[in-house]
Amino acid sequence: MPDVLIMRHGEAAPGYPDQARRLTPRGELEAEKMARWLAEHVAAGELGMPRIYASPYARAQQTAQRLCDALETSFETLDFITPDDSPHAISDWLLEQPEDAPIMLVSHMPLVGDLAGLLVEGSPAQGIGFPTAAIAELEADVWAAGCSQLRRFTQPSQL
Repeated sequence: MPDVLIMRHGEAAPGYPDQARRLTPRGELEAEKMARWLAEHVAAGELGMPRIYASPYARAQQTAQRLCDALETSFETLDFITPDDSPHAISDWLLEQPEDAPIMLVSHMPLVGDLAGLLVEGSPAQGIGFPTAAIAELEADVWAAGCSQLRRFTQPSQL
């Protein structure tokens, strides 16, 4: 089954309402750096072209757009991948997806950490911390609780 990539948006400015918060200049650079890294891995054949999905929040949309610019593709918005949404609902959704391409989700803490914890460890409480713009690459035969392996975790500071 193709991989799932879970990405936290780039650094965002404070503000209200939360949904409208935008990337800072640093966040834009983080997103662009990770977009170039992802494009290099796709071009090298190390990863298939992902189907990209983003939270409707401004900072996730901006981050996803940087990825799409680098990959020359587009993204779709998923209303159920916002910060406080259920990782269980996303796991159920993943089970329904076709197995033709990797899936990339651009979202927020605590959801990205909870989802990775659910898929790898079997519990959202076992989640991992995601620095801004970090990407976790998971592989699994089935996208159910505790059935995935963390293949790689990459963050902008490593590049």
